[in-house]
Amino acid sequence: MTSKLIPGDPSSVMVIRKVSSNITTCSAPFNRFGHFKVGGRGTIVRLQSGALAVFSPTALTHEVRSTVQALGDKVAYISALDYEHHIFLSEWSKAYPTAKILGVDGLAEKREASKETAGTKFSHVWTQKNKGDMKVDEEFDREFDYEYVGSHSNKELVFLHKPDKTLIEADLMFSLPATEQYSRTEEGATSGVLTKLFVGLMSSQGHATWQKRFLWYAASSGDREGFNKSMKKIDSWDFNTIIPCHGDVIEGNGKGIFRNVMEWHLKAQSK
Repeated sequence: MTSKLIPGDPSSVMVIRKVSSNITTCSAPFNRFGHFKVGGRGTIVRLQSGALAVFSPTALTHEVRSTVQALGDKVAYISALDYEHHIFLSEWSKAYPTAKILGVDGLAEKREASKETAGTKFSHVWTQKNKGDMKVDEEFDREFDYEYVGSHSNKELVFLHKPDKTLIEADLMFSLPATEQYSRTEEGATSGVLTKLFVGLMSSQGHATWQKRFLWYAASSGDREGFNKSMKKIDSWDFNTIIPCHGDVIEGNGKGIFRNVMEWHLKAQSK
């Protein structure tokens, strides 16, 4: 099944670029359920100390390894941003065995249940009970704020890189179409009937009505009050860029787009 989700030769289609002086993204095709072209993206942040934090790691290709080496090769943190984004976690943890592995409630158990993913040791696991007290370490916490959105169906872990005013997230918000992630392929980011329909549903542009409906009636339905509180906290952060796993990076008006997509939740929490 994985072969239907990710490209067989990721090196030939991956786009590696600097979003800012401290942040590099690795973007590649990813077909959700094997059909919907949503793209995938890993993010590498260079801390002021020179340590590297990797979020939702993508395939560790030769080009990605070279990029990591050029950034100092000091991978200190590797984070799975939710319950689903962990395909390449084993590959990265083996390549950088001293890195702290960050994840969400239930992911370690999920991975241990499969021979293909078993063996990864998590140093920090966010849960609904410990989210208010969770700390990583002084070096990491100096540059990042974070919120565990366990009320989301995929158990999202959202980070803010404070120096660059950049929000890093997985499935909390989509920014389709995934133009950059399919820019080196022969197929367009909106090709295919199913993808066209999904892009229309999960666009963050305009009124984003269908994405709002998905978040309200599906993703947050299990604990909408908790989700609303998390969105209020994230809205209090200072950011202008959003790096999602799925779709294009939102640069310049990230806070405005976030407020538009999360409008119903922010209004509900303010009552």
